[in-house]
Amino acid sequence: MCLKNIQLTEYQAKYFDRDEIPVEAGIKLYEKYPAQVDVGFPNYRTRDQWCLKAKGWVGYIPLSSEIVININPKVSIKNLFGMLEYAYNLKSFRFLEGEVHCDSLAGFYNNLAYILAQKILERCRKGLYRAYVPKTEQLTYVRGKLNVQRIIQKPWEVKLNCHYEENTADIAENQILAWTLSIISHSGFCFENVSAIVRKAYHALQGLVTLQPYQPQYCIKQQYNRLNEDYQILHYLCRFFLENTIPSHEKGKNATLPFLVNMDRLYELFIAEWLKVHLPSNFTLKFQERVNIVKNLYFKTDLVLYEAATSTPRYIIDTKYKTQDNPSSQDIAQVVAYAVSKSCQEVILLYPTNLTYALDAVVGNIRVRSLTFALDHNLDVAGQTFLNDMLDDYQ
Repeated sequence: MCLKNIQLTEYQAKYFDRDEIPVEAGIKLYEKYPAQVDVGFPNYRTRDQWCLKAKGWVGYIPLSSEIVININPKVSIKNLFGMLEYAYNLKSFRFLEGEVHCDSLAGFYNNLAYILAQKILERCRKGLYRAYVPKTEQLTYVRGKLNVQRIIQKPWEVKLNCHYEENTADIAENQILAWTLSIISHSGFCFENVSAIVRKAYHALQGLVTLQPYQPQYCIKQQYNRLNEDYQILHYLCRFFLENTIPSHEKGKNATLPFLVNMDRLYELFIAEWLKVHLPSNFTLKFQERVNIVKNLYFKTDLVLYEAATSTPRYIIDTKYKTQDNPSSQDIAQVVAYAVSKSCQEVILLYPTNLTYALDAVVGNIRVRSLTFALDHNLDVAGQTFLNDMLDDYQ
């Protein structure tokens, strides 16, 4: 049976005839992925059609062996790569230059998977990074230090309890790579030529590295030195795949895994990392800063810009990856509360597209503005435009 691809675009509703989507698939989408897709079942209001609307996520959702949902971004694939470079700290490596030859989300995923597998194979050819790991074993010979106390307590034991250090490649740095390759190989999203090189890279690690599950945050908690500095880019790429490949609801190792990118989160990360690179030197940036109100009650601000000389909060920026005519009263109330908690007099609601009715108002003594960091053209040019607009009256 031919695989049916249902194509959606984020934030756009699309209608399908009743017989285009099996009821079981529609129920699964409704129950398992409510954060990703709004599902309207065929009824009188939908003229007996399915109505599907993506909610700010892009990617790939396998509903069965016969039907998959592809959610396409509203931004260009080129700019999606650009956002990724900044958000996942890949910009400085310049490894994507000349290698972006795709115009679809599938091509985007496969490009990154191919690059990661190639770089892992390259590291395997050079030799995997190794480290000394402490071990304790019962041995028939002396290795390292003897556990004398145990020998005294249990003199009848033939084997010796030894503490020693083993130089091994079976360490977190390499286990992260193996786990990520395993996730990619089970995603079901790779082209055949990419699957082949992913399998080759995985097999190169087998026998040397134990397959251990890792959370994305471990990819940015590793320590690097001159012997393993090239692992940093590998771990940044691994973080991308581990953050955006959703654990499957199906049982069995052959289940296809959903690949879903939260564009709201990506936009927030992108803005933070772009500002770190391009902010004037008289500002410092704090990302996701926690502001305690009372016990067990706190705010988390998206971005706060401080004057470097005085550590005074100058601007609070709240990113809003959505398209609308004007800011909602709820969004305004939220950023004003942030500003009051930080004693900051300027707040920015930041959108990826121009609003029909832009906002520039004063609430109490707090200036509230809506500004744009556009994603439809050159990102660095758009960023400079945003910076100029934000700092228009800065003295």
